[in-house]
Amino acid sequence: MNDLYSRHRQVLPDWLALYYDEPIEITHGEGRHVWDSAGNKYLDFFGGILTTMTAHALPEVTKAISEQAARIIHSSTLYLNRPMVELAERVAQVSGIPDARVFFTTSGTEANDTALLLATAHRRSNTVLAMRNSYHGRSFSAVGITGNRSWSPTSLSPLQTLYVHGGVRTRGPFAELDDRAFVDACVADLRDILGHTRPPAALIAEPIQGVGGFTSPPDGLYAAFREVLQEHGVLWIADEVQTGWGRTGDHLWGWQAHAQSGPPDLVTFAKGIGNGSSIGGVIARAEIMNCLDANSISTFGGTQLTMAAGLANLNYLLEHDLQGNARRVGGLLIERLRAVAAQLPGVREVRGRGLMIGIELVRPGTDEADPQAASAVLEAAREGGLLLGKGGGHNTSVLRIAPPLSLTVAEAEEGAAILERALRSTY
Repeated sequence: MNDLYSRHRQVLPDWLALYYDEPIEITHGEGRHVWDSAGNKYLDFFGGILTTMTAHALPEVTKAISEQAARIIHSSTLYLNRPMVELAERVAQVSGIPDARVFFTTSGTEANDTALLLATAHRRSNTVLAMRNSYHGRSFSAVGITGNRSWSPTSLSPLQTLYVHGGVRTRGPFAELDDRAFVDACVADLRDILGHTRPPAALIAEPIQGVGGFTSPPDGLYAAFREVLQEHGVLWIADEVQTGWGRTGDHLWGWQAHAQSGPPDLVTFAKGIGNGSSIGGVIARAEIMNCLDANSISTFGGTQLTMAAGLANLNYLLEHDLQGNARRVGGLLIERLRAVAAQLPGVREVRGRGLMIGIELVRPGTDEADPQAASAVLEAAREGGLLLGKGGGHNTSVLRIAPPLSLTVAEAEEGAAILERALRSTY
């Protein structure tokens, strides 16, 4: 056991997850690569859990941080803050929400907490609809709406949460239906739940479930849900913490694959917008954002340093069409991985959109999850110079692939080759 790991074990919680049998310390990065304290170089296909969105050590972002730090790092929301206003203007502009207001937080968890506060206050209801297999954060209220047992350490909650079907296409009671019938069945399930409860405040849903293994419904499901929700006055919160900012390739926001009935009432975001800086936030229509009847502030949400980083990062992403790059390079990578998977009995499915790709592993000859194989592939990939993520919900084990959106075709091919060798060494 190395010294840093031993010290980690002495002072940090036992439940704080670490990857690898011999955990690594990442010391620096550049582009799509990182290095550990032993000098090993890795192609990064997980980006700090989908957070390094553009590139490691992106000059435009590091320059913005350095220049802002030389002026002022922090003053709180009690004072006017030019970087915060400028980033809020940019976010509102690209949000797709009319008359949008933006509130910044320090994380996706806090963003979802804020969205729940706004929705329940606006609707005067503490009942929330959530998706099975979902994940929305680590706080008390966010855990209370998380539909993934692996990440839900308590059943206690300040909210009454009801879970509906639809977030997982290829498992569950509706898996054998075609897309149209699947959507119809999920809508019927939603209508049934609404008939058995007091009016909920909101439905919160990830357009593509992140921790749950990059699962998603057919396009249009949440548009169909939206029609039903509007009949009852129920708000729609799109949790875009992992899907936002062009990662799915086809759209800037994941909800735009379900836009036929209009945009969500609230959108939460975090992770990639800061490219490693701690930024989260909520976008909402003015009437919802302004519904609170007491004062509120954020000490660290919207701090000048992170706002400067976020604005530089978002401008870079838009100016260099990284969404388009995610669509093109991600499409090639998915097809390459599907060709490999077709030859391996332990790969149940390669799914995803853009540079948000999941590989679901099972015990060969069965439909049962194989978490040991997922861990083995993770280890083998690291030994080969590739960092991956893993996830999954009820009885699933999934490798998660989410590199920076500036990934090149050559790097995609390099990563696919390493992953192929890791999979073949396991199966």
